[in-house]
Order: sequence, then structure tokens, then C-alpha cells
Amino acid sequence: MVIDPLDAGRYRPSLFNSVVAPRPIGWISTVDADGVPNLAPFSYFNGMSATPPMVMFACNAPDDRAEKDTLANARATGEFAVNLATWELRHAMNRSSATVPRGVDEFELAGVARLPSRIIRAPQVAQSPVSMECRVLQVFDFEPEHPGERRSSVVFGRVLSIRVDDAYLDSNGRFDVLRAAPIARLGGFNYLAARELFVLPRPGKE
Repeated sequence: MVIDPLDAGRYRPSLFNSVVAPRPIGWISTVDADGVPNLAPFSYFNGMSATPPMVMFACNAPDDRAEKDTLANARATGEFAVNLATWELRHAMNRSSATVPRGVDEFELAGVARLPSRIIRAPQVAQSPVSMECRVLQVFDFEPEHPGERRSSVVFGRVLSIRVDDAYLDSNGRFDVLRAAPIARLGGFNYLAARELFVLPRPGKE
């Protein structure tokens, strides 16, 4: 089967989401120009580089406003924080994804506590084992080219500070992924939790 993305009768975004998976979840916290906090998950998220540490997240324009509050806040303040979404925090993460009016505090909606950041104004999710404070490097906006498409925006950020809960570090100081059990997004309402690891050394690195 070959599918033309412009063929609305055959192309389904849910298929694309199922194939490009699993996708890490960037649980992004921001504040607006007045300091009102916002918290929302983004499944089109990933790291870009470890040296220097950089991340990115992307989103489409929503139906009820010009752009998502997270994106508007990142533009206005030049900052955002990334919080690790884990198995234990899955329900809180999901609650924070609800479509609510601008100005609603999703920290309260999700039932998670705020933790002040060291450098940026946006608070962190206190219960998350890892949070990264980021400075916006650049925002790219891609305008729709065909009917039915929406504007897509990609935010690139430089990581300024990383908070790691010591309880999730092993005796060698490495992050214990299985203990944290980060979750990833698949297609539809499906998610995946990190529960099993396998080792596969690169050729010549055995």
C-alpha cells in the first residue's frame, strides 16, 4: 500500500502517529508575561544534542486560539522547562492535556506541586524525577500548504540546568531509566512505558 498524504480519503494522521513511535513526551511548563503558569504535554519532543544540551518540541495551531499557550508563553518569555513524564505521573500528565481557557493553572488541574526553577521563571513539576530549564534558541513556523493542514511550530531550546532526583541515580551515578519508567506516546490513546532494556553494543565497541 502506498498512501499519498494529500489524499484525505486514505491518509490518516493517526497512522503517522502510530508509525513515528514511540515518541518521548515533553511535559512543558511555562509562564506567560504576567507570570501565570502553564503545563502541557507534547509528544513531538526530543533531544537534539548532548553537547551542547538542546531539546525541541513541536505543535500544531489549535482550533480555539491562534497558538497553544505553551508556544505563546515560550515566545513571550524566551524560556520553558521540560519535566519527565513517568508511569507514576501518567494520570497527572493526561489531566494537564485538557483543553481549557487561557489562564487556567494546569499545575492545579493536574494535581501536581510547583517547584521553583533556579534560572528561569517557569516552575517545574516537583514530583517529576527530572526537570530541565531551557532558554528558547529559535522558533520556526511552518505555514499550511494544502487544505486541511494547520500551522506547525517548532521550538528549539538550550538546556541551562538539569535537576535530577538522587533517588533515581544508581551507584555509578547513571540515571535509572527502569525505576523512573518514562512513558512515550504511540498512536491514538496508546502509550508505552519503559519497562525492559536490552544491550546492543556498536560494532567495534564490544
